[in-house]
Amino acid sequence: MGLIELAEQKAIEVLERNLTPIGLKAAVERYPHIWARDSMITFLGATAAEPAKFQKPFRLTLETLANHRSELGQIPNLVDIASNQENFGDAGTIDSTLWFIIGLNRYYEIYQDRTLISKIFPVLEQALLWLQYQDVNCCGLLESGEASDWADLFANRGNVLYVNVLYYRSLMVAAELMKVLKKKPNKNYRKLADEVKYKLNLLFWIDRSVDRFEEVKKLSCQRFYVYEKLATELFRRPYYLPYISFREYADRCDTLGNCLAILFNIADKEQAVQILDYFSQVGVNLPYPVKAVYPSVVPGSQDWREYYRNNNLNLPNQYHNGGIWPFIGGFYIAALVKAGRKEQAATQLAKLAELNKKGIRSEWEFTEWAHGITGEPMGARWQAWSAGMYLYAFHHVKSG
Repeated sequence: MGLIELAEQKAIEVLERNLTPIGLKAAVERYPHIWARDSMITFLGATAAEPAKFQKPFRLTLETLANHRSELGQIPNLVDIASNQENFGDAGTIDSTLWFIIGLNRYYEIYQDRTLISKIFPVLEQALLWLQYQDVNCCGLLESGEASDWADLFANRGNVLYVNVLYYRSLMVAAELMKVLKKKPNKNYRKLADEVKYKLNLLFWIDRSVDRFEEVKKLSCQRFYVYEKLATELFRRPYYLPYISFREYADRCDTLGNCLAILFNIADKEQAVQILDYFSQVGVNLPYPVKAVYPSVVPGSQDWREYYRNNNLNLPNQYHNGGIWPFIGGFYIAALVKAGRKEQAATQLAKLAELNKKGIRSEWEFTEWAHGITGEPMGARWQAWSAGMYLYAFHHVKSG
């Protein structure tokens, strides 16, 4: 048995260790909770590898999250298994609700279980309404505060790429699920999705060689002010910017947001080429796939926060600030496959298997993250989404 095949087997074992009577834990030791985003991302790969084995845990996880939603429809950040109490995150959480919708669609795609979809349909509608209220300035994109998504110790804020890429996908799948159930939506979700895609490409993809100023002017004076500033200063970038906020923006590459933009067809073929070429040129995939952001945020810069020092986590090249995350590596490999770079994807899959084999105390710990320079494993051991997204990448490489 080769390394990548052995890694598949070990990944399934990690997921089995994280199963509970109410759903899937994020990490058996450090995160003994049902995390919304972690579980939904994990099941993308688990259902590709062993669909029959993971149907019941997937259904239980969806039901647990749905039953612990807020009064207004927000899906919790996590549900504590011991206390059966929900938690919505210290800074709030926005992507848990988005991933719940995407996960619900994944469940239907794999299992064609109309009964569960019908049961949870009112939760879906309430979640969509809650999300629409997060567009606080009615610009068509969601606004979020810093540290309120998966990177919950990082200063992305305002209109965040990662959040709005997920919003686009959530609106698309909501439209599809409503069609499946023959429900008449109270909004045209497909139209809303198209507007999100248009605005992401208009505002976040910077190419001064294309005159977009008149289009941006139609959105709002404030949007035009920021766009005029960043388009003049940056001129062109081979990636989507990570966020645009009130009179400010960040000039760095958010790897996960850009990979998802490729996978969800927000980026066209030429944009995908530029993004993936850039990853290779600057070493985003070195020594293992892949760093969360490039370049890292350093002390004294606009986006540096003193809370990055908390638990020695978000120093440069660590954790959200340029650390290597195996789960993002899975999305990266899938993006390579989608872009037709199958040989490169296979090479990166082998490297991801090597990373997951390395451990802090023993082999095959599928750790949470690794140092961005040394590649040494750090964080929690037996992390579910590290294992699940390896399975996702493995499936894409094998199936093409």
